Amino acid sequence: MRPWLWSLLCALLFFWNGSAIALAAEPQLPVYTEEQLQQGEVLAKRAIAASDKGDFVAAEADWTQLIEQFPENPAVWSNRGNVRVSQNHLDDAIADFDQAIQLAPLAPEPYLNRGTAYEGQGRYETAIADYNKVLQLSPDEAAAYNNRGNAEAGLGEWDSAIADYQKATELEPSFAFARANYALALYQNGRQAEALQALRNIARKYPMFPDVRAALAAVLWERGQQGEAESNWVAAVGLDNRYQNIQWVEEIRRWPPVMVAALDKFLQLE
Repeated sequence: MRPWLWSLLCALLFFWNGSAIALAAEPQLPVYTEEQLQQGEVLAKRAIAASDKGDFVAAEADWTQLIEQFPENPAVWSNRGNVRVSQNHLDDAIADFDQAIQLAPLAPEPYLNRGTAYEGQGRYETAIADYNKVLQLSPDEAAAYNNRGNAEAGLGEWDSAIADYQKATELEPSFAFARANYALALYQNGRQAEALQALRNIARKYPMFPDVRAALAAVLWERGQQGEAESNWVAAVGLDNRYQNIQWVEEIRRWPPVMVAALDKFLQLE
């Protein structure tokens, strides 16, 4: 999940992937000293660094401190929501995203982030509504197409999911997970040859991508290509051993059912 990058020193400007969203000035907003703003910058950078290390408890504590100091800043609410999602504290995360949306109703990021929390709760239609809102506000947001594809996959709407994954990769060709999701959805939809070719293409471009290596292992094993399957599997678990846990693949990574079954078959025989 991408952080909503922002600068407290640029009052009322909040950044997402380098583009600024200007919020209308409110006369009742507090006036902060440069020292307060600089201290806020230090806390924000520390929170992002903690998230990058996987220390979401420390990151949440820093974002909470920033909320106490800058409660009118939607970015701090949204970013605390993100680290709460990472800890599976989904109700609390949704409450944070709600507050961010109340403060900045025209910013797409809190809707995108809230959608992921709704997905985590299995509320796929509600998540899709949030992703639709993102695309209304930011029509070329590749992450919204990818995430909407994930929610559609959760509903078993594979044709729609495939179309959204494809659109995400058209908008952002380097979006490796969207490409992987597209290939996995093709396999689920019975388009095995296309899926295998897509997986091979991704592996050539991103040889250190464990998701694709694990998928190739499962698909190739089903096709009777045991040697190549084993080679990809060694690469996959060397990069990320979570793929050995079929429950994680099914419930957290959320592979399509047919792909989960293929990997489970490989694991049982392997």
